[in-house]
Amino acid sequence: MTKVSPESDGVMAVKAAVACLRSGGVALLPTDTVYGLATSPENDEAVRQIYELKRRPRERNLPIMVAASFDLSTIGIQQTPAAMRLLASPFVPGPLTLALGIDRDRAPRWLSGRDEVAIRIPKSKFMLDVLEQTGPLLVTSANVHGQPTAHCVAEIVKGLNGSPDLAIDGGQLSDVPSTLVNCRKEPPVIERVGAIPADEILEYLG
Repeated sequence: MTKVSPESDGVMAVKAAVACLRSGGVALLPTDTVYGLATSPENDEAVRQIYELKRRPRERNLPIMVAASFDLSTIGIQQTPAAMRLLASPFVPGPLTLALGIDRDRAPRWLSGRDEVAIRIPKSKFMLDVLEQTGPLLVTSANVHGQPTAHCVAEIVKGLNGSPDLAIDGGQLSDVPSTLVNCRKEPPVIERVGAIPADEILEYLG
């Protein structure tokens, strides 16, 4: 495993992450919430590696991060009126994950067979710089399935079932995940309360 600490502008860290992801690797990256394991959805072997690192059941699909809401239409993600309101809200970019439907006629191969996907646009310059160069990534919290995510790289790697190809050490991060809202349901349902309180989401949705 290669370990990189971002310098003040993060340029070398971004380059290292992009190179790893483009070459089919798995990278441990600091997000605006918890550390995440990321890979290109186009690389089946790297996706398999993430499941093994987390000991995650294969029936539990991996969430997606994108750089901007525009990217959602390019991969066939369906946006309900509630989802569009939230995507245009002060919570995005930020610690808000939306569960949305998929248009199978427009979806890429790596979304085949899925009816729903969890998406997020992070409020992290580092992550956005990476995503702008790689396109959509599968990014999931860097923890063994069912366990909390540790605050630092050393503890995370110690707990995983193996090591990622690259670790970007962003220091100590939060262990609070994003808030998850299922926008396929009407009215939308908050399925996980995280960094954004439920009352703020409900107040914005009216």
